[in-house]
Amino acid sequence: MNCPDCGHERTRVIDTESSGDGSSVRRRRECQRCSFRFTTYERPEWDSLQVKKRDGTIEPFDRAKLRAGIDRAVEKRDVSATAVAELVDEIEATVQGRDTQIVSSTFVGELVSERLREIDKVAYIRFVSVYKAFSEPEEFLRELDAVLDAEVDDFEPAAPDDDPPNS
Repeated sequence: MNCPDCGHERTRVIDTESSGDGSSVRRRRECQRCSFRFTTYERPEWDSLQVKKRDGTIEPFDRAKLRAGIDRAVEKRDVSATAVAELVDEIEATVQGRDTQIVSSTFVGELVSERLREIDKVAYIRFVSVYKAFSEPEEFLRELDAVLDAEVDDFEPAAPDDDPPNS
């Protein structure tokens, strides 16, 4: 940090204090040449969207990684590259449209899951089996049953009319 008084590049930190909400750090500094004291404030700034993983690590949002995960799920399925590109665009726009620079990987996974379920049920099952990290076959079976039950509900015939026939 350069001294604002003499421009010397060697300063030392005298005191450090976090803000009440933890969003910034205040540092008291002193120039080693002229002894001028000044205060700096540090705030995190990200050039792009960040993703917080389940283990707590934070990494930049990676569109290619999102695309690769979706591509694996739709592999050998009747889902066009255009549909995948649109899905990736939609997920990225939704995530960037939020008021925060950090989103959870869980939130991204849920967005992808919801849309894949609408696009292709098999791709959805493939994706959630990895995303939700099923550890037991029963977990996989429950998810598969939920998809099949929803599909059966979609194809049930309409209830017959209660009106008697006109005689």
